[in-house]
Amino acid sequence: MKPKQIFAVTKYNFRRWHKNPRIVITFCLAFVLCFLLSDKAVKFAKEYDTTMQLVEAFVWTFGDSNSILLSSLLLLLLFADMPFISPATPFYLMRIDRKTWLMGQATYIALATLIYLAFILISTSLVCMRQSFVGDMWSETAAILGYSGAGQKVALPALVKTLEMSRPYECMATIFLLMLLYTLLMVFVMLLFNLKKGQLAGIVSVFAFSLFGFLLNPQTIKAIFKLPDALMYKANVAVGWLSPLNQATYHMHNFGYDLLPRLWQTYLIFAMLIALCFFLSLRAVRNYNFNFGGTEA
Repeated sequence: MKPKQIFAVTKYNFRRWHKNPRIVITFCLAFVLCFLLSDKAVKFAKEYDTTMQLVEAFVWTFGDSNSILLSSLLLLLLFADMPFISPATPFYLMRIDRKTWLMGQATYIALATLIYLAFILISTSLVCMRQSFVGDMWSETAAILGYSGAGQKVALPALVKTLEMSRPYECMATIFLLMLLYTLLMVFVMLLFNLKKGQLAGIVSVFAFSLFGFLLNPQTIKAIFKLPDALMYKANVAVGWLSPLNQATYHMHNFGYDLLPRLWQTYLIFAMLIALCFFLSLRAVRNYNFNFGGTEA
């Protein structure tokens, strides 16, 4: 596999973004989603007449599993045409092998996902920019949300352990990486099923993957099995390990005094699962039946 050939496939996929309405719609919807999700934090700061740190809106918004889930589902629009069959595909397959072609697609997926999440981070920061400062310290808004318990009332996960054990930019980088690994895993699951069973199966796999994470939360388990409060901690720990969505949630980790997964363990689990999906995709592409009919449209 030659890096130049991989880069050529990746570059061609990005060239297809030019004047592509699906790409424009995806990023417009992502901005609207950021505005709607972070508006709670902005309104809270205005109500208490306090300022915010520039990345705090991102931290409080995407420290929540439901926000991560909603933002990741928009990638269905960005990657709806996987494995990206185009008029140029026969040209590339005549000159490079299938594995190299798939490596180019995987590189494009990783870079496109990174760009998408960077856009979300920037958009969320822009929403609260007028009330923000750039210093690497938690704001009065964060202190009120965390120490008074007001964050729970307005559904913002501003936890005391977050405030005491990290700083804004460090916390933002960690949440960004967790979101990146979660969304990459979801997209590579979609790629694998697209190659093995077709595009419909890929879309179904994403919804099944997301539904599994959405349903597997402590409150749902408590309601289904009617667990007493004494067993809720065990349910919380089990969910923290078993659910990819909860593993992507910052506060569902061990910061030194519980049995939840540590951050490095989550990074390792996600990396192994992504590598496994890509390895299986490399095997699946051997028998993939390329259909070039109608690609000019």
